[in-house]
Amino acid sequence: MNPTVRPQPGRSHDRGRLVVEDLSLERGNRKLLDEVCAIFEPGVVTAIVGPSGAGKTRLLRCLNRLDEPTGGRVLLDGVDHRSIDPRQLRRRVGMIFQLPAVFAGDVRANLSYGLNDPDEEELVVALDAAALPAHLLGQEASTLSVGQAQRMCIARALLRRPECLLLDEPTASLDRDATTAVEQLVASLAGQDLAVVMVTHDLLQAARTADRALLLVAGRVAAVGPADEIQARWPTESAS
Repeated sequence: MNPTVRPQPGRSHDRGRLVVEDLSLERGNRKLLDEVCAIFEPGVVTAIVGPSGAGKTRLLRCLNRLDEPTGGRVLLDGVDHRSIDPRQLRRRVGMIFQLPAVFAGDVRANLSYGLNDPDEEELVVALDAAALPAHLLGQEASTLSVGQAQRMCIARALLRRPECLLLDEPTASLDRDATTAVEQLVASLAGQDLAVVMVTHDLLQAARTADRALLLVAGRVAAVGPADEIQARWPTESAS
């Protein structure tokens, strides 16, 4: 299996296609990412897996400039993402964190945050896409379960019509039932022609949720392929 995925010269870039070219990230004297190459396609869920400290979250954060790489580049639709206004970039490349970010007010206010008066139908469609009922719109967001709050955050991101969606261990704080609901939602997002990139420490979750997995080890791409094949390339001392 070829562990390095490099873009093909001259190939046209689809809407929402993320291409990572020789991406490196250093902090102090430590190299956290080392010439990472990857392609994240619309309509595909990719799980980023690897041992603790492998650079999974760092890679995710570089994709929408929450971290600035020290080498290489990221292309969105063939354009270097450093040339895109950061606020615009983060609408086009949305991110969901481990803990749901819940704002004061009801669900309607949370979904509408930063938008210019979205209509009711848009809000309902976003909730439906996140497998949440419309009647939650008037409910105080602080009263939602953690699983509901996480799906509300995904609905909020979808309302902004992203081309790519990044998820950093989105089920880390959820119970089994809530985890199942979020996994099913993530697996369905590719049908919306999104490029979905999810960090997970769990290979079984990657197999359930993603179309393919990318294994990072010590900041480098060690393997790319189906999750069950990735397991054979997992470092022995870190296997679980």
